[in-house]
Amino acid sequence: MVNNRRFNDKEPAFGIRHLQCALIFFGQAVAYMLRVNMSVAIVAMTDESINPEFDVFTWSERTKSLILSSFFWGYVITQVPAGQLAQRYGAKLVLFWGITICSVLAILTPVCARIGGSTLVCTLRVIQGLCQGCLLPSTHNLISKWAPVAERGRLGTISYSGGQFGTALMLWISGELAASLMGWPSTFYFPGGVGCIWAVLWYFFSSSSPAESHLISEEEKLYIEMLPVNGVASKTNDEKKPKLVTPWKEIWTSCPFYVLLFVHCANNWGYWTLLIEIPTYLKKVIGMDIKNSALLSSLPYWVMFLLSYFFLFLSEILDKKKGRDLAFSRKFFNTMGHWVQMLGLIGLGFVDGNNPTIAVALLTLTVGMNASCYLGFLINHIDLSPNFAGTLMGITNGIANIMSIFAPLTVGVIVSDETDPVQWRIIFFISAGFFFVGNLMFVIFGKCETQPWNEPKVKDNKNKLNGHNTVNVELQQ
Repeated sequence: MVNNRRFNDKEPAFGIRHLQCALIFFGQAVAYMLRVNMSVAIVAMTDESINPEFDVFTWSERTKSLILSSFFWGYVITQVPAGQLAQRYGAKLVLFWGITICSVLAILTPVCARIGGSTLVCTLRVIQGLCQGCLLPSTHNLISKWAPVAERGRLGTISYSGGQFGTALMLWISGELAASLMGWPSTFYFPGGVGCIWAVLWYFFSSSSPAESHLISEEEKLYIEMLPVNGVASKTNDEKKPKLVTPWKEIWTSCPFYVLLFVHCANNWGYWTLLIEIPTYLKKVIGMDIKNSALLSSLPYWVMFLLSYFFLFLSEILDKKKGRDLAFSRKFFNTMGHWVQMLGLIGLGFVDGNNPTIAVALLTLTVGMNASCYLGFLINHIDLSPNFAGTLMGITNGIANIMSIFAPLTVGVIVSDETDPVQWRIIFFISAGFFFVGNLMFVIFGKCETQPWNEPKVKDNKNKLNGHNTVNVELQQ
């Protein structure tokens, strides 16, 4: 149905879409708190000197590594299914159940550790990973429904910056929690309890789309759901859309999709190399163990969180000066993120133990600059296909997270002597190469236009003619 009413192009200053964005922000924060709490908790769980009043487990280094990695075993598996569930049934309930179950399991972890030891803890972490597989696909699905094209970068950046806020906050306070009267169990009770509170707020105040919201005004709903073309509304969701059939063949034969997949994989290779291996490099080569300092451990994430808003401010300025050139904006900010990180990695390769301050500064800047990618490739899934953004994110994030497994394995193969800066230099150059090539591919071949397969065949449950149950539908963009 096409509605020819004149569209009021004045942007509503504040509305339910911003409330939705705030809820996603805190949902991301909770999810990342539940993800990183184990990295600090496991130290307190195996070291009686931190808080001798609580149980201490004699787990080997191999067992601790299994516990820390077990989360990602489940996380990779549910990416694509979560995108499909969000697409079919709405992202609200998918995200609700994912974080709720994850939060409850966190609260149960101390008891399960005493009852079943490392085996049961590993099992809980795998299930938590399975639950959190819904996080990015559901978030992308929600942003595609709630954010007008002009606000995608803004609302997307605010939503995803919650992850860095949650990471920094949890790393900052976990040490104090573990040493408190509640001991290491509090590092599970705190994020789990916050997650349950968030779930209640999310259930009552969120919606999968503006059309399903009972809080939104007609003016804001019209602003979000109707795309203005020369001041006239060209599309509306007054009629309920039939369920879309995912165009798997078109997706897997799409060049822009493969470019997006490649740049996502390149990003994860470099990002996870930094987050997993840099502490070892700083300790063995620079002679500095940042894990012993909560502030230093969380500093790169605080910087990344703050830089998210600096880049958002910069994008608003560029929009006003250049107009809303989507392709330029996406590629400019992705280049800022990837190529500055590339330079930072190269610089780290030439820093020795005589310059620990420079090493920490380079590490902090390199990790922080990844925030620029929120306005780059990370939101490009929605540009290519608003209808299937959750599914696209599920595919690319699922495959890209395999890089979090291969990157550390590559370090283990190349770095035989952890005190040898030359061997580490090779690792940094490999990661820098991924950042360089990934962004170069995105700049040259990346697309920001909605792809033709965004509006594919749809299920028609009412009219099944001659044994066919699909019809072709074209909607004006």
